[in-house]
Amino acid sequence: MSQPTSPTLQPFPASSAQAHQARHLLALPGDVEVDEVETLAVSRFAGARWDVAPSGTDPLTPAPRTARPGEPGVLRTSRHTTLTGPYSPWSADGVNPGLPPGTEQVFDVVCPRDRGAVPIPGGGDRDGVGRAFPAGLPTREEERVISWLVEVARRLGGSIRVDTADAASPVVVLTPDPGVAVNMSVFSDVWLDPQAAVAVVGAVHPRVVLATEGNPYQGPPQGIGELPLYRGETLDPELRRALHAQADDIDIAALTSGKILDGYGLLIDMGVDGLVAVEVGGEEQLPLLLRNLPWASQGAVAYRVRWEPRDLVESQMEVPSFELKIARKRAAELVATVTRALYAAVGGEIADEADFLVDPQDV
Repeated sequence: MSQPTSPTLQPFPASSAQAHQARHLLALPGDVEVDEVETLAVSRFAGARWDVAPSGTDPLTPAPRTARPGEPGVLRTSRHTTLTGPYSPWSADGVNPGLPPGTEQVFDVVCPRDRGAVPIPGGGDRDGVGRAFPAGLPTREEERVISWLVEVARRLGGSIRVDTADAASPVVVLTPDPGVAVNMSVFSDVWLDPQAAVAVVGAVHPRVVLATEGNPYQGPPQGIGELPLYRGETLDPELRRALHAQADDIDIAALTSGKILDGYGLLIDMGVDGLVAVEVGGEEQLPLLLRNLPWASQGAVAYRVRWEPRDLVESQMEVPSFELKIARKRAAELVATVTRALYAAVGGEIADEADFLVDPQDV
């Protein structure tokens, strides 16, 4: 990567963290706006705010002051964690800090260094976090920061350089694969009954089936009235039969009375590619950006569209087989198609599997 000549961004600083802190870098392409990083921070961290807002931006949250032209902003996601930037990916002496080609701006991320247990051998590591932290995975605040950075890099086409604190390999660059993020959700104040949802999804895929159909109640087993109520029970046989009959009456009344349906599921069998499931139900824990909307203030209906691969273990590998990638691509196309159909029927908002909101035109 040749050194760019950009007078608008300050050179990347040599150091910014103290001994008890970790310093991670968020590397992004040049077409990413600073406002996008702020939006994704506010989407995940309730207390996210600018300590110093970059010039030329319209912050979502008030800032004590605005940076001078070219001066980096300081975005605080918590009391202990800050993102400072954007910087140029080159230091003042022209050295690149080990960032991948295509990097044109960098955010300097400082958070507590919290490390825990070593990764479980053979566990899922689709983003390479376990590979980057073989001596101990991030926990608490640092785990939340790394998880968010991975999702941001995936969403914005960037990478993260993680501070491993490993003498053999002090830094590792992770470039999350956008293709692994298949699942989507629609949040709405409109409830579709099961048959209506089947009709909506069936219009885009004919093999959809309702997944909540059970077997009708056949009544209590024959002879159950003669069985002891518990081990060692010595009741009069007539009293025992009367108690069993009373219990049966209660069960039958519960099974035959009307009840409120608060959730159901749809399934689409994709054969060797796995299943696409639609899970419908009430949701109180909504993405942060939805919670202040009038229609979502008391919760919403969530239509979660997700892929269930045939081989779950392989789907969580950092480098899965070519066959799984093809199946994942076909599943992603179907998930997007079903999501668009549901959104057209119920409106609301669409979110990806990281709970970042998605413009319907981008689905």
